[in-house]
Amino acid sequence: MFTGIIEEVGIVENITPSGSGVRISLQASIVLEDITIGASIAVNGCCLTVTEYDDLSWSADAVPETMNRTSLGTLVAGSKVNLERPLNSDGRFGGHIVQGHVDSTTTISKVSNEDDGSYRYEFDLANEWERYVCEKGSIAIDGISLTVASVASNKFSVAIIPHTWEATNLSQKNKGDIVNIEVDILAKYIERQLEHYNKETNSNA
Repeated sequence: MFTGIIEEVGIVENITPSGSGVRISLQASIVLEDITIGASIAVNGCCLTVTEYDDLSWSADAVPETMNRTSLGTLVAGSKVNLERPLNSDGRFGGHIVQGHVDSTTTISKVSNEDDGSYRYEFDLANEWERYVCEKGSIAIDGISLTVASVASNKFSVAIIPHTWEATNLSQKNKGDIVNIEVDILAKYIERQLEHYNKETNSNA
């Protein structure tokens, strides 16, 4: 489990064929401190398994499904990506529950600079995900735990403070870029419970 607090921004070294998928090699430093083969690291919010590493970089394999359903398929050598290791049992829970299971991708529809020095990013929102997104709720964008600032028909926005902008790959993102989204798992659980409750209520009526 992750929390959406990005530890560092890594750089894609290369992407090479590996079986039916690809092997992604990334330069990093912080996430290498306690790295082991088989460990999990979130790359732009997508949980990947470490297959190789050395003092300066690490690699993970990604199957076609992952490349097609996430923004990892848009990566090239030199791309900057958000990296986060799983939460330790004694770690601080600074963001929200992020599973590393990307729900979908979306497009940045607008980027604006605010008078207070912050940034506002607006994203397209497909109908199937609208019910999980609410104002002041949590959402993960490329693995970053963010608070939803506003929601409208088929779109939502987030406000980005300067620290987050500088400490993540958002500073590299522009209008038209594709990003990963993971909606709040708690909203999914609540929906599922209500479905079962309504089904049981109707069957007993």
